[in-house]
Amino acid sequence: MFQIPVPLLTLLAGILITLFSMWVGQHHNLMPEQASAQAPLVDEFFNILIAVATALFIVVEGIILIFAIKFRRRPGDDADGPPIEGSVPLEILWTAIPSIIVVILGIYSVDVYKDMGGVSFAGDHMSHTSANVHNIHNSNGSAIAATMSDASGISPQKNPVTPQIGIGATPESVSKPADLVVDVQGMQFAWIFNYPETGVTAGELHVPVGADVQLNLSATDVIHSFWVPQFRLKQDALPGIPTQLRFVATKPGRYPVVCAELCGGYHGSMRTQVIVHTPEGYDSWLKESIVAQKEEVKTTVAVNPVDLSPSEYLSPYTKDMGIEAATLAELSGN
Repeated sequence: MFQIPVPLLTLLAGILITLFSMWVGQHHNLMPEQASAQAPLVDEFFNILIAVATALFIVVEGIILIFAIKFRRRPGDDADGPPIEGSVPLEILWTAIPSIIVVILGIYSVDVYKDMGGVSFAGDHMSHTSANVHNIHNSNGSAIAATMSDASGISPQKNPVTPQIGIGATPESVSKPADLVVDVQGMQFAWIFNYPETGVTAGELHVPVGADVQLNLSATDVIHSFWVPQFRLKQDALPGIPTQLRFVATKPGRYPVVCAELCGGYHGSMRTQVIVHTPEGYDSWLKESIVAQKEEVKTTVAVNPVDLSPSEYLSPYTKDMGIEAATLAELSGN
């Protein structure tokens, strides 16, 4: 009976396992939709991890299953198995292959992290401001604009570069300021978003699609973690230590913002959302927010007219009617 040589069987099995693992890596559907420019970079790396993990799982579990069937104990066989002590070439092989895979994945992950903006470049310590302005974060996380030259006359070039913690500018945008800067403050158990250029404060993050956005993160109490799954981005907010997160949203919509760091008893409820607008929609929201938060706008209070006296009820109209308050009191008998 013709038997296929073991090397040829091994080659065919390797080809089939490789093709199947690559297919699984591209069709696992484990990730949510992509909504940022950084998301495809993360997904490509994740797809490779899934493919490698699938291949290793099939090989390891397949060998265990084959050996369990082929070398099972037969009925009536009470003899001891052959005294095999080990195989040095085999041990070198199963040590070298995983080591090579880990090194390759490690190098690739660093490259992805660099492309996302996780590696600081020279001159990128304050990429969201102009050449003569930088942000100084005080202890409660607020940002203060200050010139880079002080009273001593030190030029900007002589100031030490402060490394940034988090995802910053990508290699392509390292020399460009961010289109939009938002100060984000985490506290038990909420996120507060402040737009320093307009003074708008909100409980939700609003950004325009396609804009290069930089978040300056801080925390008032404990460590929080700002995570948007659809953006594939997560960055800790640390008390007293400023961190940053820079991204470009690519798809309009509403996406959840989750605190991914256990921060207290109500950690699970520390959620909000990022709303990605069209450029026109963002401009409309910003204008409405500026008007709504102006100090001149008076607070409206609901009052039941039944509880008011005639003079109190008519007093808002006296000026337009040309009636003095004293005259109104005399007419109403109050």
